[in-house]
Amino acid sequence: MMRLRGGAVIAAALLMAVTGCTEGIPGTGEPAEPGGGDGGAAAGQGGGAALAAARELTVKGRAPKTGYDRDRFGTPWADTDSNRCDTRDDILERDLADVEFTDGRCEVASGTLDPDPYTGQEVAYVRGRSQVDIDHLVALSDAWQKGAQGWEAGKRIAFANDPLNLLAVDASTNRSKGDGDTATWLPPNKAYRCTYVAGQVAVKRKYGLWVTSAERDAMTRVLSGCPDEPLPTGGNPTAAPPRFSAD
Repeated sequence: MMRLRGGAVIAAALLMAVTGCTEGIPGTGEPAEPGGGDGGAAAGQGGGAALAAARELTVKGRAPKTGYDRDRFGTPWADTDSNRCDTRDDILERDLADVEFTDGRCEVASGTLDPDPYTGQEVAYVRGRSQVDIDHLVALSDAWQKGAQGWEAGKRIAFANDPLNLLAVDASTNRSKGDGDTATWLPPNKAYRCTYVAGQVAVKRKYGLWVTSAERDAMTRVLSGCPDEPLPTGGNPTAAPPRFSAD
């Protein structure tokens, strides 16, 4: 990953707040709002790059979770981009404002999510008592059930550490997501839902993961309310350097 101070291009793409995505939160009973929000396009075959990519994703049933273990994706926060800083600190530096370091270059001591994309609120980060998680937009377990169990270890390690799939977010909200996909969980912050779903589409497209029919329907429903929503690009290569291994 190219190390850019003050926010990377990838972060800018992922953190573009797009209004007009007003679907209810799956699994909460919150009702959908008619028309998809202000400026929403009617569902159909129009839309931007993210919607077009969502429609092209392979649709299959969810595979069993048998054999899933976090260790199958390698050591957490491996330095796959060889910048001598672990992936977690790379993402904290990218996504937080007012970052301070304990060692001058890598280990993030403090900063602020302003705003947190999942809630729209300001969240403070202090190392050792963090209220900030690094979320995998496409959860590792979800990926395992939709293609990753058949990958070489190097691809799973790359996936787990790819900045395209990583985002600093409010910890408690992230933990409510679990390994949910678009059909079962969306951020409470309605203004961020289009950007969030576009990010998931981009990751699944990049790594060749499939989606369930309910998941693709949810993706297209959200993105149909976001005219011209872009598809995030970039991140790391889809294979980690051979020095890394996974169980």
